[in-house]
Amino acid sequence: MQFRPILFAITLVAALVAFAVPVAAQSDPELPYWASIDVDEARMRAGPSTEFPIKWIYRRKYLPVKVIDRMDGWRKVEDPAGDQGWMHSRLLSGDRTAIVTGDIRAMRGEPSPNAHVAWRAEPGVVGRISDCDKGWCLFDVAGQRGWIQADGIWGEEELPRAERK
Repeated sequence: MQFRPILFAITLVAALVAFAVPVAAQSDPELPYWASIDVDEARMRAGPSTEFPIKWIYRRKYLPVKVIDRMDGWRKVEDPAGDQGWMHSRLLSGDRTAIVTGDIRAMRGEPSPNAHVAWRAEPGVVGRISDCDKGWCLFDVAGQRGWIQADGIWGEEELPRAERK
């Protein structure tokens, strides 16, 4: 009789785990989607397992990546240089970031090409983005905020439906 409560508890835990896994998978955004590296060092691998060789080691927390596929706890990502490989999902965050591309970019006080320049961001600078609309994004680099044109950053563009799987 002492085993009945233990058996019930084990059955309950197993049922909760079986139920939670599909719910977690459903909460993952539709592919492709944007994410960012959430750790100080992240390894990109050739395949979705630690058994695959390491392609790249990223030492750039908040670097934006495009998630293009998923398998179990792994995400196939593309980095700003166009390299693709697999990272474990625990290395990634849903926080939206972007990296400045091309030339030095003006960060303006308002989303307008005529607004005053609040800051300037050099190529390679990574910041958080929000409020993207009509070709402009609010860009925050360590508390320095301003509106930046979306065509001057990587990590913002609206992903076309044709790219979605």
